[in-house]
Amino acid sequence: MIFIKKNLYKIILIAFLIIIPVLSFAQGDVPAPGVQVKLVNPLGGNGPTNLPAFIKTLLEGVLTVGIPIVALAIIYCGFLFVSARGNTEKLTKAKDALLYTLIGAAILLGSWAIAQMISATVTGLKAGV
Repeated sequence: MIFIKKNLYKIILIAFLIIIPVLSFAQGDVPAPGVQVKLVNPLGGNGPTNLPAFIKTLLEGVLTVGIPIVALAIIYCGFLFVSARGNTEKLTKAKDALLYTLIGAAILLGSWAIAQMISATVTGLKAGV
């Protein structure tokens, strides 16, 4: 009983992580035998049809959303620096926030650069064969 009281939130979280996907992927209508089921591309009829195109589309979406968030985070860090007014604890918090924002921006832009390098390498290998 003590174990359940101590770990109630973890148990509920794990239960939802298991139950919700099962319920959301459950199909209400099962097709009759002999009926063909067609899978539809969720990204549209002219959406990406292979993995590299999907990754490119995904990264473009992440960059479209992520770059404005990085800009807002940098503005917020500037606000933290101004509102610190020389308080060393608040300055440390502002410096940490700016550091984490810049690390996040580097990861965001680095993922795009790595994807471009891999794509160029694979394209170069295909052309050479």
